[in-house]
Parts: sequence; C-alpha cells; structure tokens
Amino acid sequence: MEDEPRWEELEVDCLVNVFGRVGMESLLLDVPFVCKSWYRATLVPSCWQFLKFPDDLSDPILVDFVGPGCDPKPGYLCTCTFIRRFIDEYRLDGRRFSVTAFLKFIISRSKGKAMSLRLPRDASEDVLKYAADECPALKLLSLPSRLVNRNASIIQEMIGKWTNLEYLVLGTSYNLENILGQISIHCKNLRLSRVASAEIGKDKAMAIVSLLPKLKQLILKNAYIDRGALVTLLQGCNELVRLDVSNCRGFNGRDEEIAKLASHISNFSSRGSILFDYDDYDEGGSFYHDEFFHGYGSD
Repeated sequence: MEDEPRWEELEVDCLVNVFGRVGMESLLLDVPFVCKSWYRATLVPSCWQFLKFPDDLSDPILVDFVGPGCDPKPGYLCTCTFIRRFIDEYRLDGRRFSVTAFLKFIISRSKGKAMSLRLPRDASEDVLKYAADECPALKLLSLPSRLVNRNASIIQEMIGKWTNLEYLVLGTSYNLENILGQISIHCKNLRLSRVASAEIGKDKAMAIVSLLPKLKQLILKNAYIDRGALVTLLQGCNELVRLDVSNCRGFNGRDEEIAKLASHISNFSSRGSILFDYDDYDEGGSFYHDEFFHGYGSD
C-alpha cells in the first residue's frame, strides 16, 4: 500500500486535468480545502476554462433580525445556495457581498484562457464588459434571456471582442438581427447557434440566411416559427447539417413539403411541432388579445 501513488502527490498537470471537469462549485468550495497541493492546483488558470455560472446568483438581501425583547440585529438573507456556501466557507461579511465582484473574481482566475462562458441572468453591464476584455479566447458563449433583454445593445457592442466564437446560445431572439450582424462581421468561425424561446418571423429568418450563410447547426426548439420563415431557412441555409425545430408552433411537423425541403440536412428534426396550440384560444374561440399573432408571428 505504501508504494501506491497518493492523490496529493500527483503532478499538477494531472490534477488540473481532473479539476477542470468537476464544476465551478466543487472547484471553489470543495477541492481547495482537501490539501495544499490541491489548493495550489486550483489556482492554475487551465482549471477555469469552462465557466458555467448558476442562473440564480443574486446579492444577499439586507435585513434586520428581531428577537423577543431584543433590539434589531442587522444581517442578510441569501436565496442562492452557492453564494451562501461561498460566504460561509470563506467567512465573508454577507452584508457587503457583491455578485458583480464575485463574477469578476471567478472570471479573473481564467487569466484569459476561458473557452466557454455562461453568465447568470442578472449579470450586470459591468460584468459583460469585463468578460469581453478578460475572455478573448471564448469559443462558446451562453446568455440567458433576461440578460439579453436588459443588455442587448451592450452585447451587440461586445461581440466584436469574441472573434474566436464557434458556439452561441441565446435565451431569447430579442434583437437577434443586430446581434447576428455583429457576429457576421467579427465571428467568422461560428458553427452553431441555439436560440431558446425564439420568435422567428420573416425578418429574423432572412437575417439568419443573409448574415450566417455558412452556419452548420441551428437549434430552435420550442420556438414559434412562421411556416414561411421556416421555408426561408430551409431554402437559404444551404450548409446546414443540423436543424432542430422540434416542439415548435407555427407549422405542422409532418408537413411533407417541409420534409422535402429539409432533405439535404442530414440531421433534421421537426418532431412534435404543430400549426398552433389550442391553449392560445379563449373560450370564445379567438386568441387572447391577438397576442399569438402580434407576439410571435411578426417581427
């Protein structure tokens, strides 16, 4: 048994190879406390190449705790378990904790070597700009819908700094044309685009076709896609090898013409897609406030 290698004696390169796969929470809150050699290994930038932040990161809420017969005592409430653990493990003052500072702290550990980044939904404009400056080598960028909705113009400006981008994941199609316009100029290697909760009408379809003509993979699951817009995509995106429009509304997934137009795409899925959802009708048989057409069918 004495001749067997011990984990703490492994070469740093081996430890880094393992620790880079354990996830952000373990890398920050578990691994460093095992032994000194593991702690030193977590400081190597290669451990922080894949930055996937939990979506619910938020600042603690300042409160006054009041007990029977006692004066109010200042404190904080933290709804995010990750942040609560971080504050407890490092014995920080939760009343002064800042998510923005925390995000910057984690991003800085990559020392410019981050390959993928998923920011939380409430990341600030300051964090977006910091990530653009500190993560120039990004190949994958994932931005939740709330973040895109609040910072669309800033994202549009920052795209030019991620010239190595190959995979883009957006939580919404809001401002999609302008974002793709910057992608087409600065990100020549983009191979995959995934847009959640998308609303694809004629204008957005034409933007995808004209701005990303060499796109290989497009994922638009659970979206509203106008049938004419889908036809535009199928006829215009000639280099697609994967198109996923499953569980969408706006067209029939068993449409034979659609299937024929998609025959050149080796991996095409429209399973579960329907022309419209009966839940969109009110009891009188009409759409609620015309939201179906105004919210989804037009750009």
